[in-house]
Amino acid sequence: MFEFIIAFLWFLLFFSGGIFLAYQRVDLQSSTIAAGAAIAVYVIFSEGHPLWKLFLIAAFSVMLILNLIEFRREKITKPLLSIYKRMLPSMSNTEREALEAGSVWWDGELFSGMPQWDRLISNPAPKLSEEEQAFLDGPCEELCQMLDDWDICHFRADMPEEVWNYIIEKQFFAMIIPKKYGGLEFSSYANAIVITKLASCSPTASSTIGVPNSLGPAELLLHYGTEEQKQLYLPGLATGKEIPCFALTSPQAGSDAAALIDNGIVCKGKWKGKTITGIRLNWNKRYITLAPIATVLGLAFKLNDPDHLIGEKDEYGITAALIPTNIDGVEVGRRHYPLTIAFQNGPTSGKDVFVPLDYIIGGPKMAGKGWKMLVELLSVGRAITLPSTGSGGGQAAAYATGAYSVIRKQFNTSIANFEGVGEALTRIAGHTYIMNAAVSVTSAAIDQGEKPAVPSAILKYHCTELGRKIANDAMDIHGGKGVMMGPKNYLSRAYMATPIAITVEGANILTRSLIIYGQGAIRCHPFVLRELNAAGDEDKDRGLIEFDNALFGHIGYAISNMARSFFLAITHAKFSRVPLNTPTRRYYQNINRYSAAFALASDFAMLTLGGSLKKRELLSARLGDILSSMYLASTVLKHFENQGRRATDLPLVEWSIRTLMYQAQEALHSFLRNFPNRFVAALLRFFIFPRGRTYSAPSDEISGKIVNLITTPGESRERLSEFAYTTNDSNNPLGLLQEALELVKEYEPIERRLRQAHKEGLLVSDYLGDQIIEAEKAQVISKAESRNMRIYHEKVLALLAVDDFTPEELSRNTGKKTSSNTASKRKSLTKKKTTKRKAAKKSSLTSKKEA
Repeated sequence: MFEFIIAFLWFLLFFSGGIFLAYQRVDLQSSTIAAGAAIAVYVIFSEGHPLWKLFLIAAFSVMLILNLIEFRREKITKPLLSIYKRMLPSMSNTEREALEAGSVWWDGELFSGMPQWDRLISNPAPKLSEEEQAFLDGPCEELCQMLDDWDICHFRADMPEEVWNYIIEKQFFAMIIPKKYGGLEFSSYANAIVITKLASCSPTASSTIGVPNSLGPAELLLHYGTEEQKQLYLPGLATGKEIPCFALTSPQAGSDAAALIDNGIVCKGKWKGKTITGIRLNWNKRYITLAPIATVLGLAFKLNDPDHLIGEKDEYGITAALIPTNIDGVEVGRRHYPLTIAFQNGPTSGKDVFVPLDYIIGGPKMAGKGWKMLVELLSVGRAITLPSTGSGGGQAAAYATGAYSVIRKQFNTSIANFEGVGEALTRIAGHTYIMNAAVSVTSAAIDQGEKPAVPSAILKYHCTELGRKIANDAMDIHGGKGVMMGPKNYLSRAYMATPIAITVEGANILTRSLIIYGQGAIRCHPFVLRELNAAGDEDKDRGLIEFDNALFGHIGYAISNMARSFFLAITHAKFSRVPLNTPTRRYYQNINRYSAAFALASDFAMLTLGGSLKKRELLSARLGDILSSMYLASTVLKHFENQGRRATDLPLVEWSIRTLMYQAQEALHSFLRNFPNRFVAALLRFFIFPRGRTYSAPSDEISGKIVNLITTPGESRERLSEFAYTTNDSNNPLGLLQEALELVKEYEPIERRLRQAHKEGLLVSDYLGDQIIEAEKAQVISKAESRNMRIYHEKVLALLAVDDFTPEELSRNTGKKTSSNTASKRKSLTKKKTTKRKAAKKSSLTSKKEA
C-alpha cells in the first residue's frame, strides 16, 4: 500500500508539474530543463517500475531533440512544411485583402487563450471634448427638435427643406473631415454619440448623416486621395456644397464584391477638347444611400487595360474613383423606398462615361486597389454607424417602454408588475447596456489608433441583431399602441427600420457565418497567419525558419490551451489571475476560461478540417458566436469601469455577462455536438467540459432588479439612455413619458385612496376620470388634488392614445408632395442639378464640335 501511495505521489508530481508548465506557457528550453531535473530525481531515487522510467527517459529525449534547432528544421519541419503547403485552402485576392485589413486588438487576446487584461483596462475612457459636447447639446439637440418622423416618412417621403438646410449649415456631414479642410474633425466616439442621439428619434436622419461620416468619398479621400483630390473635394463636402455617395452594390453582386460586372476600360478619349488616356465606365448600381441627390459619386468597378496604356496587366481588379454626377451619361435621381424610411436611397447607372485617370482615388497608382481600400475602411466605419444606430434605438426603446409599462395598467396594476412583461423589459435594458458598452469601448479604441477589423464585424452583426430583438420586445409590451400607425406612434418607424441595418455593410447571415470567425481565425490567431506567410515566402530558407518558429510556437500554444482549458474548467477558473478585485472579478475569470476553451476548439477545428472549415459555415458561425460573446462581455466589464463602477448598475452587468457567457457555453456545446470527427469531439469535450455545462443563465431575481431600474426615475435609468433624445417638449414622446413616470410616484397615494373609496362604496364609477369628480364631491380628495389628478390623467390618456383616420386621409396621394419636396431640396443642396446637367451636355457637344 505504501509503495502505491509513493507511486501515486510521483505520478501526481509529474502530472501537476506538466499542467503547471503548460498553463504558464513556459518556453520549450525551460520546460526541458525542468522536466529533465524531475526525471533525473525520479530515476535516481525512486524505486518505480523500469518501464515507467524508460518511458520518461524517452520523453525527455524527444524534448532534447526538439531543442536541436537545425536538426529539427531539416528532419521534422521541412517535411511538415511540404504537407502543409498541399493542405492550404485556396484564397481569392478579395479574401486575402480582407484578412490583411485593419489591426488586431482585444480580439487577438481572446484568441490567445490567455488574455492580458491590462491591454483592455489600461485604455482611457472615452470622453467628448468641449467642442463635441457643445455640438451634441446644441445643433444635435436642435435638429432632434426639428424632426417629425410621421411627417417625414408618411407625407413627404423626405426631410423638409429647412431640416436639410440646417444639416448642411451645421456641418453634420463633416464630422470626420479635418479642420484644415473646413470640417469638424470629431473623434470616432463623438461621431458614434451623435448618430446614437439622432437614431433615438429618427432613423431617416441618422441614416442620412451616418453614411457620409462612414464609408464614403470623404473617408476614402482622407486615407487614399492625392492632396489635389483632397483640396478639390473635401472643402465642398465639409460645407455641403458637395453631396457624397458611394456605389458598390449592383444587381449581380451584393456581398460577393468579386462578382462585380461594373467595369472601366482604359482607353483614349476626348476630355475638355483634348485627347487623353482615361477610363470609359459602365455601371448599374442599387441601394445607394444619398445617390438620388449626390453631386459626387464614389464608384467601385473592375478596371481593365486591354491595350496596356497604363501598364503590362490586362486586368487590375476592383478600383475606386470619384465621379461628378453632372457628367454626361451619369444617371441619378430615382429612389428606392426602404420600408417607408425616407432617407435618400436609390439606383445609379452610367453609360459610356469617360473620365480622366486621375479620377481614380489616389491617382493611377491606386488602380486595382479599391477592394483593399474598402475593407480597410470598413474595419473602422462598420464599428460606428450601424452599431450606434442600434444603440440609439435601444436607448429610446428602454426609456419609452420602461415608462409606458408603468402608466399602462391592466387588472388595476401597472403591466410592469407582470413577470412576463418584466422578462421582456429586462431583455430590452440588458441588450441596450451591451450595445452601449460595445460602441463606447470600441470607438474609444479606434480613437487610440486601432483599426479593429474583427470587432467591427462583431459589432455590426450583434448590435443590429440586438436592435431587432429590442424592437420586437418593445412592440410586444406596447401591443396595439405600437401597431397603429400615426403621429402618436413612436415605435413603428424604428421597428420597421431594423431590417435595413441587418442587410447593409455585409448581410448579417454572411457576417456571422463567414466573416467574424473566418477572418478572425487567421487574422487574430497568434500563429496561423505567420504560418501562412512563411509557407508562401519565395525565399525558401527564410520561409523554413519562420515556419519552424511559428509551428513549434503553435504546438506549445495548443498544449497550453489543453492544460488551461481543463484546469480552468475543473476549478471554475477560481484561481485564474485577473486585474481587479471587485464584484466583477468572477466575470473576468469566466472569460479567461472560455478564451482557453475557444482557442483549443479553434486549433483542433483547423487541424482536422483544414481548408474545408470555411465551407462548414455553421461550425464557423458557432465559433464566431463564442468569440463575439467573449468580446461583448469584455466591453461590458470595461464600460462598467469607465463609468465609475456604479453599484446600481451591477444588475445590468451581471445579466449581460451571464447572458453572453451562457450563450458562449451553449454555442461551444453545439459546436462539439455537430463536429464531424466524433473522436476529436469527445476529446475536446473532456478538456472543455470535464464537469459538464455548469454556467447558468441570469436568475429571475436579477430580472426583478433590472425591471425596477428601468421603470423607476433615477440615475441608472438615465445612464442607460444617456444619449437618447429625452428632452421634455410637446413633440417628444420620450420626454412626455418620463414626465408621466415621475408623476406616477407623486399621485400614487391619491390613486390608492380612490381605490379604497371605491371598495367602500363611496365611489360608483369604474372609470378613473369619473372617480376623480366623485371623490371631490365626496370630499375624499381636495379640490387641488382633484385638479392635479385630472391633469395627470389627461396626460396619461394622451400618451396611451392611438391615431385614427378618415378613409380619405388614408387614401392620400403623396406622389406630387414627394416630387415637389425632393425637387425643392435638390434645388437647395445641389445648385439646380438639372441645369448643371444641361450645361454639362452643352459643354460636351461643344467639345465634340471643337474636336
